[in-house]
Amino acid sequence: MDDASERSERATRTERAGEAARERACKGARGAKPLGFTIDIVTIFPRMVEGPLQEGIVARGIANGLLDVRVRDLREFTTDRHRVVDDMPFGGGPGMVLKPEPLFAAVDRIREERGAPNAVILTSPDGERLTHAVAKRLSALDHVVILCGRYEGVDERVREHLATETISIGDYVVSGGELPALVIVDAVARFIPGVVGDESSVAGDTFARGGLLDFPQYTRPADFRGLTVPPVLLSGHHAEIEKWRRAQALERTRRHRPDLLDE
Repeated sequence: MDDASERSERATRTERAGEAARERACKGARGAKPLGFTIDIVTIFPRMVEGPLQEGIVARGIANGLLDVRVRDLREFTTDRHRVVDDMPFGGGPGMVLKPEPLFAAVDRIREERGAPNAVILTSPDGERLTHAVAKRLSALDHVVILCGRYEGVDERVREHLATETISIGDYVVSGGELPALVIVDAVARFIPGVVGDESSVAGDTFARGGLLDFPQYTRPADFRGLTVPPVLLSGHHAEIEKWRRAQALERTRRHRPDLLDE
């Protein structure tokens, strides 16, 4: 076997091993002991969530045993033959509402299999806004369950008696809680030691430096179509570079997010 073929075969074996690890982490095994930071995501569209979990830093965290993510199909916790998870709202109105029974049953099963979670998060546009600080707080926990909302919402008894908190990813509405759940997982995962290869990049993230936005970044070439990199970045003078970056971060925050400076 030549060198190229050997490298190709080795890469294929590595990729297959990574895929197997990701699948084990996403689907989990009944009664298996959780590994790393544990997350259970309850949704009516499991494939919508599983796909993105197989890419990027979250996938690497799963493959390396730093994250233990299991996606649960809400329909598996219904008791009727049609696997109904929603019904019409009392009092009338448009749309459908997610029923309480399957959501409570899903969390009960999670408790049986993986222990009591530290937090049960309901995704909803009227929840607490997800921020850098909220993600960092959640990363200090051991086990989080995320319930993906859908349709016109979720029966209020879920919010009041099952969820421990409600989180929104912004002042807008998306068609369901699957994308917000993925945003929460990604934001929290960055704080788990070892998930991001260079931990200094987490410390330097936007919002991590005193609530400021990030400073402008440049890379090679230094001159692209007559657009040049600021000379200070080429100077090698680290104190001056840091001073420039701080000033740029302040100016960018002042221009785009002045509310952060007010805080």
